[in-house]
Amino acid sequence: MTVKYEKTKGLTDKPLSYCPGCTHGIVHKLVGESLVELDILDRAIAIASVGCSVFSYQFFNCDAQQAPHGRACAEATGIKRVLPDNIVFTYQGDGDLASIGIAETIHAANRGENITVIFINNAIYGMTGGQMAPTSLIGQKTTTSQDGRNQADHGNPIKISEMFKTIEGVAYLERVAVNNPKNVIRAKKAIKKAFKYQKEKRGFTMIEVLSSCPVNWGMKPVDALKWIESDMIPNYPLGVFKDKGADDEKN
Repeated sequence: MTVKYEKTKGLTDKPLSYCPGCTHGIVHKLVGESLVELDILDRAIAIASVGCSVFSYQFFNCDAQQAPHGRACAEATGIKRVLPDNIVFTYQGDGDLASIGIAETIHAANRGENITVIFINNAIYGMTGGQMAPTSLIGQKTTTSQDGRNQADHGNPIKISEMFKTIEGVAYLERVAVNNPKNVIRAKKAIKKAFKYQKEKRGFTMIEVLSSCPVNWGMKPVDALKWIESDMIPNYPLGVFKDKGADDEKN
């Protein structure tokens, strides 16, 4: 019998703990496939953040470390410096990275640490009950902004990719989405390229992934995917924000 498809060896057989319709599972699959296809799974080290992905160390089929809230890039820095030939990556949500962990992430990028950050932006705090995140949209209702986020009281959403493209140590930075097959294919290409750049020792790489959270958004899964298209992407445009490899090729 011809095998048409099989689960990537980059993931364990542990059942995922995510809510129905959540797209964390898609991103896990893309990460696992990329590690296998680049033949780096055996030397990969994952850093799990605090949030919905807190158990991701059980899902990636490689060595892994659990980081305190927001400290994933600090841990990744230490591990990478001790084990420079390993492939070290963090998997972080917007609460973990863009709020409590923003300092660690910015300074790791500024130092040009040769690590990869997989940044899941679902515009809300997922695990802790749906509070407003730094990335929540203007007008978005959350448990801590029940009339909708407004600029006067809460400030504007933080656009991480736009911010990080100004940092010299960043080698590759792209924002993708996983709301439809076309965008999933693009997301896979970006994640794989980020790991490839780390393998080539080019410096700090980060992929921002627009992801859905149907439960905390109060939507059905299909409607949540549509909301990424109608609301999130206009506020967080997809695309490559920085690519030193492409710049080198031009020169």
